[in-house]
Amino acid sequence: MSRGTILVCDDEPDIRELLRELLGRTGYDILEATDGQEALRTLYGSAPDLVLLDVSMPNLDGWATLERIREVSDVPVIMLTARTEELERVRGLKGGADDYVTKPFGRQELLARVEALLRRTTTRQPTREHYEDSFVSVDYANRAVTANGKSVRLTPLEFRLLTAFVENANQVLSRQQLLELVWGERRGVLAEQVKIYVGYLRRKLGIGEQGPIETVRGFGYRYRRD
Repeated sequence: MSRGTILVCDDEPDIRELLRELLGRTGYDILEATDGQEALRTLYGSAPDLVLLDVSMPNLDGWATLERIREVSDVPVIMLTARTEELERVRGLKGGADDYVTKPFGRQELLARVEALLRRTTTRQPTREHYEDSFVSVDYANRAVTANGKSVRLTPLEFRLLTAFVENANQVLSRQQLLELVWGERRGVLAEQVKIYVGYLRRKLGIGEQGPIETVRGFGYRYRRD
């Protein structure tokens, strides 16, 4: 029985072969693409459960492909790259990637990240259909958010972060708690990413540290519901 379908997009045949063997042996169905354009066609036609997306590719690179994926889908995406600079990691996360793996990668580490990401996205369900207070309105079914009456476009990770806040309104959440609620597992994910994403979310919502998402020094964050 298949554990799910994974789209592997990489222009290097050796990497595709490695991932096909590794993930196929673990029980996943594998789709392959050699560049971003082919990946988008496959995504539209087959709706995979997760995408492994190389950054450096001809025709349409990983960043441009990720941007187009996020216009139409919140499918989990793990970026693959040989570059280890922090700015590259931040760029991927800011663009809507769910995780970031550098080459060469450990086989067991990659499997663990894939499984953790699929586990979170397939088991976590919102506790209600709609949330609303004096500042924000969240439509879970349509992934629609308004803040101060204005429509706000969030990446899937930003949406999950906002959901974690509003579902635990007026409670202080530590960075570790937010990692578990939003990322699903802490392995390979740094607590610093919570700070980065809280900043992204605040900017998207048009608020600062004095807004509804409050920094509680030494503890974490709290969403203050009026």
